[in-house]
Amino acid sequence: MSAEESRVSPKAFPLADAALSQKLLSLTQQCTSYHQVRRGANEATKALNRGQCDLIILAGDTEPIEILLHLPLLCEDKNVPYVFVSSKAALGRACGVTRAVVAVAILSNEGSQLKTQIQSIHREIEKLLF
Repeated sequence: MSAEESRVSPKAFPLADAALSQKLLSLTQQCTSYHQVRRGANEATKALNRGQCDLIILAGDTEPIEILLHLPLLCEDKNVPYVFVSSKAALGRACGVTRAVVAVAILSNEGSQLKTQIQSIHREIEKLLF
C-alpha cells in the first residue's frame, strides 16, 4: 500500500480505481474550462440542493472526512451519482487551482459537448456500487 492510499479514509466509498480516477480528473479539467464546476463542500451542497448537479466527486484524503459525509446522503436523496478519488491535491489541480479541493460538483448543462462523457462515467460509477 502506498503512502497516498494509506491517507484515504475507510469511510470513502465508493473509491475510484486509478483508471477511473484519471477519467474523473480529466473530466473535471474539461468541465472547468466550460465553467461547469463548483469547487468545495459548501458550493457542492448548494448545487445539489438547487438540482444543478450531474455528478459529485469527493476527495478520500480529506481531514477530517466528516466534513464531506453529508454529501453522499444528499446525493442519494437527489439521485445524483458520487465517487471518491484518493487525492484532494489532484482534484484541486484538475480544477485549475493551486489549493487542495475536497469536493467538486459537475454541473448539468443540456447543450454541453461533455454530456456523453459524463453519462459513460455515470455507468462506471454504478458498476463500482455493485
